[in-house]
Amino acid sequence: MEMTMCFPLLLLICSLSTAQLQSDNDIVPHHAESQEGEPTNVSEHQQTFPQDIHAVLREMSASLAEQRVETRHLQRENEAQAAKLRELELQKTEMDTLKLQQQAQTAKLELQKTELEKQKTELEKQNIEGEKQKIEGEKQKTELEKQKTELEKQKTEGDKLKQQLQEQAAELITVKARSTVTENQVEALKRDGEVQAAELITVKARSNVTENQVEALKRDGEVKQVAFSASLSASDSTTIGPFNTETNLVFTYVFSNIGNAYNPNTGFFIAPVRGAYHFEFYVHGHGDPSHPSGAVLFKNGERVCIAYQHQPSGSAKSSNGATLLLEVGDVVFLRLWQNSKIYDDENHHSTFSGHLLFTM
Repeated sequence: MEMTMCFPLLLLICSLSTAQLQSDNDIVPHHAESQEGEPTNVSEHQQTFPQDIHAVLREMSASLAEQRVETRHLQRENEAQAAKLRELELQKTEMDTLKLQQQAQTAKLELQKTELEKQKTELEKQNIEGEKQKIEGEKQKTELEKQKTELEKQKTEGDKLKQQLQEQAAELITVKARSTVTENQVEALKRDGEVQAAELITVKARSNVTENQVEALKRDGEVKQVAFSASLSASDSTTIGPFNTETNLVFTYVFSNIGNAYNPNTGFFIAPVRGAYHFEFYVHGHGDPSHPSGAVLFKNGERVCIAYQHQPSGSAKSSNGATLLLEVGDVVFLRLWQNSKIYDDENHHSTFSGHLLFTM
């Protein structure tokens, strides 16, 4: 800016100098013509003009210095204004950033408000569910109280029955004593020679022996009739397993149960008499690359034999059987082999059967 101001001033000085030189040239010939007309004025004019130029130069220098000062002042003001503008830009940027942050916080607060509403709704649901459970608990408590009262009544009735049984036992003892007295009287009559009474007693004894023999033969015939056969499922498609441990199998659909030695609720066969029994079982399973199909026959807690098969696809059936000598009360049952499966449906693929061969 200083160079811009100095350049016009230099041009002004140069123009003034040129104008002065031309003026001198014009004045000198004029004075030459007059030669001696006014020499004093020319000299004075020449002395005055340089003084005027110096005055102008001083004024211009002073003006230039003032302009330099003003220029510096303006430059400092411009720099201050530029700094203020930059500061305003920064403040505007900060305001925009704060506005964005405020909008983000507002959105976050809205999300938190929505989440709180959801939690509130969930808590209300849980409270309702808790009230329902509380009511259900009260109902169960009432039911338990009723059951407890019923059990108390049953216990009281049991005590009454026990007392009645004791009274009946006492009566039986009395009757037995009376019968003993009667037998003694019969013996006395026999000893007294009452032949007819003796004959009657003899006939009665023989009839009693005959009846006892008939009852024994009848019971022996019933015991010899022991046989059962059952399948795993009645009609629905059923797959049992796999389990990590061996699991008892219950064959619920009974084909026959002569002698009622097999229990379809537990899957146990309990020997009613000592004798030889034969058992057979069939295990059906679908192919599986990871799980076989197998079952184990147990006598009480002792392993007897196993039926087992494993193939990755299709289906297959395995079977096994054994003849066992059982005492009265021995238990025979099947368990599913660990990590295996067994299948059955309305076609009755998987079965368990047994029968008494003869008593011993």
